[in-house]
Parts: sequence; C-alpha cells; structure tokens
Amino acid sequence: MINYINTPFTELKNSAFEEKRIRLFIKREDLNHQEISGNKLWKLRYNIEEAIRLGNNKLLTFGGAYSNHIYATASAAKEAGLESIGVVRGEETLPLNSTLSFARDKGMHLHYVSRTAYKEKTDDQFIQTLIKEFGKFYLIPEGGTNDFAIKGCAEFAKHLLADNEFDYVCLPVGTGGTIAGMIVGLDGKNEVLGVSVLKDGNFLKRKIDELIENYSDRKFTNWSLLTSYDHGGYAKTTPQLTKFISEMREQYNIPLDHVYTGKLVWAVMEEIKKGRFKKNSSILILHTGGLQGVN
Repeated sequence: MINYINTPFTELKNSAFEEKRIRLFIKREDLNHQEISGNKLWKLRYNIEEAIRLGNNKLLTFGGAYSNHIYATASAAKEAGLESIGVVRGEETLPLNSTLSFARDKGMHLHYVSRTAYKEKTDDQFIQTLIKEFGKFYLIPEGGTNDFAIKGCAEFAKHLLADNEFDYVCLPVGTGGTIAGMIVGLDGKNEVLGVSVLKDGNFLKRKIDELIENYSDRKFTNWSLLTSYDHGGYAKTTPQLTKFISEMREQYNIPLDHVYTGKLVWAVMEEIKKGRFKKNSSILILHTGGLQGVN
C-alpha cells in the first residue's frame, strides 16, 4: 500500500472573484506524497496492488524523457519492493536529465526505443518482444491510464465529496484517465471541467466517454472539456504562462508547472473573467502534482 498524506484545501482570494461572487479553492494534491504526487498516486495505487495480487514482482511502463509517470512509477515500485522497467521514447542522452536520473536511482531499468518503435507501444507484437527481453512483467500503459487507474481516481473523488461540496471541479487532462475516474466517482453531483494540455485536444472527448463507459457502463453529461488553453501543445509554454506561474507563486505560494497545472489554473482564471461560472458558486481546482522539474 502506498502511503498517502491528507492534503489541504486552500482558498484563492481575489477582488475579481468577489465581484463575480465566486469562491475558488485549490486541493493541494501535489502534497499527497513526496515523490508519487497528485493523480499519479491515485492512478498507481490499484495497479501496484494488482501486480502484487498476481504475484508479479516487475512493472513495465512507457514514457518520454521528462515523464511524470516514469518518475512516479519508479518511486512506487521501489516503495512496494518491486522491480521496474521504463520504456523511454527516443535515444539515450547523457548526462541523464533529473527525471531519468531519479528513475534510475530508484532502480528502474531504462530501455530506450526509437520514436518510430515507440508508436507501436500498444501493439501485441511489440509487447511480445519486450516479454522475450525482460521476462514476465505487469504492464502499466503510458500515463498509467487503465481500469485500475480509473478505480483509484473514482475512489479519490468519492473521498473528496465526503465532507466537501463544490459546484465545479476542475482538472488538467492528458490521457483522459484521471478525469474519467473523477466523473465516475463524483456520480453526477458536480460539474466537472477538464482542460486539455494537448494541442487539438478535441479527440479526448470521445476517449473520455469511452473510458467512462468501459469502466462503468454509464454515460455522464455533467462534464466538459476546454481545448484552447494548451499554450502551443504538450509541455509547450508561452511567456504569458511563465509569468502567470511566477505570479501565482508570489501571490499564493502555490507552485505550478507549465505542462499541466499552470495551464489548468490559467484556464480557470480566464473562464471566471468570461463569466462561465454561475454566481454564488464554489470552484475546486485539483492540483495534480508533477512538480519534480519545478524549483
């Protein structure tokens, strides 16, 4: 079992919010674990338990050179006493960056594949080549999104609702697993707003629907996805976003990253200005961690 720290709700106060009669809170899930922070903890928890239940002592997963998921999986495997393999997109570059150095130091074996080969990561034949090379392993998809990840996110959402009621719950979206789990766990009680961190992220709407239906056999209509706040695409940034992240730290002492949470909070602030949220409503932003590259 991965140890979990209960995290605070912090209210972000601003005269603009007061004028709109809106209360804005952030759930500091970046503090839920020193290394497996935010949604990675929710997504990995039941995957780790399933690997152990099956008697499998080796995890294998996928990610880029700066992958939050690679970083978190390496730590989770070490904490659970499991071996880990990270299939990394692209050639090895030395010296290793801080993310891959951390993963290696946690005992993860880094296996580099070409960008062309990496595109085949879900292909059965490619998986068989990995089994031949590394033996039996428990496979966790890129980004950690599968039914066990959705289960973990849904459980977190139920826990979130136990003592707190918010009109809106907002979070960033990459692979779609976290928001799918949140939607299922909140069970129609709140409006869920996702912010795509990918360029041209409209395709995620169908993917999220599919993840929800495959897991729960249900459809939910109490959610929406914003696709115009990617700032150039995944892991891309703009001078305006960089400045905003700096201002958030100065004003509220809240660290954000330019891949996920910076874009999320920016989007929510902009949507408040545009009048998207009802007056006299409360908004919760989920800080999903991923700060290992943030000083």
